[in-house]
Amino acid sequence: MLVAVPAPVAQDVERDLCATAAGRACRVLRVETPPEPLPEGLLVLWDHGGPLEAVKARCQWVHARRLPTRSWLVVLTSRDGAEAEVLNEAGADECVAPPGTLWGARIAALRRRSADGDAQALRRTRDIFQGALDAVPEPLFVKDREHRYVAVNSAFCRLMGQSVETLRGNVSSSVIPAHEAELSWRQDERAFTTGQTVEDEGGFTDMKGRSCEVLTQRAAYTLPNGERFVVGLVRDVSERSRLETQRRLAERMTSVGTLAAGVAHEINNPLSYVTSNLAYLWERVAQPVVPAEQLEELRQVVAEALEGAGRVRSIVRDLRTFSRVEEESHGPVDVQRAVDGALKLMRDEIQHRARLTCELEPVAAVLGNEGRLGQVVTHLLLNALQAFGERPAEENLLRVRVRPGREGHVLIEVEDNGQGMPGDVRQRIFDPFFTTRSPKGGTGLGLSICLTLVHAMGGHIEVASEQGQGSLFRVELPALTAQAEASKPVVLAVPADGAAQAVRATRNLRRLLLIDDEPAVGSAVSRLLRNLYDVHVIQDAREALKRLSHGERFDAILCDLMMPGMSGMDFLVELERLAPELAPRTGLMTGGVNPQAREFVGRRAKELLEKPFERDQLCTFVETLMQ
Repeated sequence: MLVAVPAPVAQDVERDLCATAAGRACRVLRVETPPEPLPEGLLVLWDHGGPLEAVKARCQWVHARRLPTRSWLVVLTSRDGAEAEVLNEAGADECVAPPGTLWGARIAALRRRSADGDAQALRRTRDIFQGALDAVPEPLFVKDREHRYVAVNSAFCRLMGQSVETLRGNVSSSVIPAHEAELSWRQDERAFTTGQTVEDEGGFTDMKGRSCEVLTQRAAYTLPNGERFVVGLVRDVSERSRLETQRRLAERMTSVGTLAAGVAHEINNPLSYVTSNLAYLWERVAQPVVPAEQLEELRQVVAEALEGAGRVRSIVRDLRTFSRVEEESHGPVDVQRAVDGALKLMRDEIQHRARLTCELEPVAAVLGNEGRLGQVVTHLLLNALQAFGERPAEENLLRVRVRPGREGHVLIEVEDNGQGMPGDVRQRIFDPFFTTRSPKGGTGLGLSICLTLVHAMGGHIEVASEQGQGSLFRVELPALTAQAEASKPVVLAVPADGAAQAVRATRNLRRLLLIDDEPAVGSAVSRLLRNLYDVHVIQDAREALKRLSHGERFDAILCDLMMPGMSGMDFLVELERLAPELAPRTGLMTGGVNPQAREFVGRRAKELLEKPFERDQLCTFVETLMQ
């Protein structure tokens, strides 16, 4: 402590100060004598160090004037900066014999009063700090370098379901599940090590099992003494996530609804003359004798029915593009086929809204997912059609181009002469939920989805547009290298060729086991193949395994992939155990495949015959198995 006292009692006072200050070192200040008149007995102290001559001079000054007892203040200053004031008294008599015991008592009492004041000030500061934290409406926490909570507000306590006393001094792993605590620890470390604001979003579960979706922002800071802390602000975004999910679903349903209307129109047209021709054919073959002059007409009826069925098959094949959108597999994608598939799906909508021009140049394949690329093109087409508003179709122009881009890239362009966009709209066009349409015109996710999907394929998308001048959307994707093309995955369809005629010529009726849970499929395939093979049809894969376990053998097996009870995947696994020599001669066919089944087929390097198939495709596929 620093204190100014009269010289005769300096040592006694210093000992007393040392005792009351819990052993902290003390030294004595020099007191500078104030000018006359003495302002209310107050002396100003200066930390100059040195002897106590000034204090002695002050006592002598009071004594020489025969003044009554005068008092003044002495400032006590500790080395850590804390200050206190001591009331000192001196009179003519006291200057001769200063009462040292009185000095010590007064100093000790004042020190106790000073400590009480410091504690009160500390409590007040702490209350102000905690009040400020609690006034923040969103959960807030502060952690030290050991990841312990040192301060939290009431909103954070409510989120955690814990009290301030429980949280303070604990780490996250003591109040939340271990996997979430590990993520929290990593994000804290990122804030400490990078010195940047760290933001993450994820699930949060308190110790009572209640969960929500939260967005947490963290930032580290350092005190003057070098201590480091991280402060975090937590926002409950569960409601926002729920609304985003609903809006995404609404956007998807809008797209699906548009596609469904177009698909229904495209399927119903050929289906109408397929069913009409089949009904006419049924009437004619029901006659005991068909006149020779009607045979040519009947052949024409059958040809038209087959052509209509082929159109329906083509539409279904295009729809598979979208059924595979959720798959994570990537491989070579035929850009022309993906664009052409999207155009076919949108054909009915386009022909009633605009005049279409297509320029599809030969380009290299790209690495990605055909379903995702088809979805991108479909969203761009929908966006272009919406840009025409209510104008007559003959005034609307829609141009789709596929061409080589800069070196090693492929360009897809969708251009319209619609209403275009001003600059402020153009800057936000890819933002989620941003739309200039009416509430019934969409939720504003289409172009945001396009941006996400294009980036996932390593490409980028841009738009050029001016108000009243239409818009041009350009998608640029990196072309697939020759090396990647060489590693193309398993072919999932067998091209037609003349193998069926060669098989028919041999008349070698080898044994074929056909497993399909759909009786009509089994009957149709059996009729197509019965002059070529000895076909045995079974509807249950478990029955087929039973016959194989009894020693029955076949030259090849054709099994449907997706069946109730036992699927084609399960059948093949059991077959590899029961009759491994037949596994390489077993083929799978399907009318639709989920990601798990497609991964299974690819892992076992099995070819897959996709329904619907033509006769030559079926014969070629089976003959490949036989060989």
